[in-house]
Amino acid sequence: MRYEDVINRRVADVPPSGIRKFFDIVRQMPEAISLGVGEPDFVTPWPIREAAIESIEDGQTQYTSNWGLESLREKIAAYLRMRYHVTYSPQNEVLVTVGASEGIDLALRALVCPGDEVIIPEPSYVSYAPCVTFAGGTPVAAVTTEQDEFALTPEALRAALTPRTKALILPYPNNPTGGVMSRAQLQALARVLEGTDVVVISDEIYSELVYGGHEHTAFAAIEGMRERTITLNGFSKAFAMTGWRVGYACAPHELLAPLFKIHQYTMLCASMQGQVAADRALGRAFETGFEDVRTMVRSYDRRRRLMVSALNDMGLDCFEPRGAFYVFPSIRKTGLTSEDFCTQLLREKQVACVPGTAFGASGEGHIRCSYATSIEKLNEALARIRAFVERL
Repeated sequence: MRYEDVINRRVADVPPSGIRKFFDIVRQMPEAISLGVGEPDFVTPWPIREAAIESIEDGQTQYTSNWGLESLREKIAAYLRMRYHVTYSPQNEVLVTVGASEGIDLALRALVCPGDEVIIPEPSYVSYAPCVTFAGGTPVAAVTTEQDEFALTPEALRAALTPRTKALILPYPNNPTGGVMSRAQLQALARVLEGTDVVVISDEIYSELVYGGHEHTAFAAIEGMRERTITLNGFSKAFAMTGWRVGYACAPHELLAPLFKIHQYTMLCASMQGQVAADRALGRAFETGFEDVRTMVRSYDRRRRLMVSALNDMGLDCFEPRGAFYVFPSIRKTGLTSEDFCTQLLREKQVACVPGTAFGASGEGHIRCSYATSIEKLNEALARIRAFVERL
């Protein structure tokens, strides 16, 4: 059998993840320090783990509703209303997914037809463009720049719009740049979208991780935008629950119903234990005033400032991120490409970063470093990077 003749070309032609490539190498290097994979170094708080353990002991090992546990959907709706001033009905406008990643896939498969275009701000998360391609659509890059603090400008959005545009992915706070968009900036995008049928897929997984007095604004909370917005979020980043794989998609029922249909026939539901843990995570957050989240944010903020200061000091110009937990310094002064810089750094100094090109062609000249690791490891990694840069 010629496997190349039977595998879907749309799938075969998509390259492997640029993040996982370096992560897989690091696993074979015990002395390496990884600044590559975006995962909190915090353990899920014990009360959340305990709730899942108790659910297993109580024999709660069945399917849940395809929509997700009712109590969890009610808490998600309450959370979005309280934190971001956007209202959804827990009955039919909140869908619990297997991570926010499933939400991205569901939204694109529900919306995109062959020939449709999806606008993606770039640099941006590695999964967006491949998922558009898998759905049969065409990803269209709208380049963001450090000069604009990596925000999507109305001009860039307007230039990317065509009669074939079906959707806009809006990923803020942004991975990899740390860019955050203000309410005024989002309102400017909304004015560009008025009079179109473009659906906005707003990936807000880093919504709780913002710094320096900046605040997250949900795009659905912008006047007139709720009706066209699919809001995606989850528990991985803010609640240190990456392995639990629980996220959610929220939208007007007419827009959410096709996502639910695909989810119903494919994933059926997120795991019972993951949903129980997520339910406890939000319940605990309401009880404690989000103390666990605020503790993590304070720690990330210290590391953020450490990274920015050290990288600038060694000559790698570094934009100060406003959100998420990444820095995206320029390495152009070294004369190396992003790929060569990361490859040589890993080989010579055992520090793993991700080439900026993993996040789109416009990421060339940058690398992404995650500061979701201990201060001790960050200091050691920064010392190794400094030595590498000085040799260059």
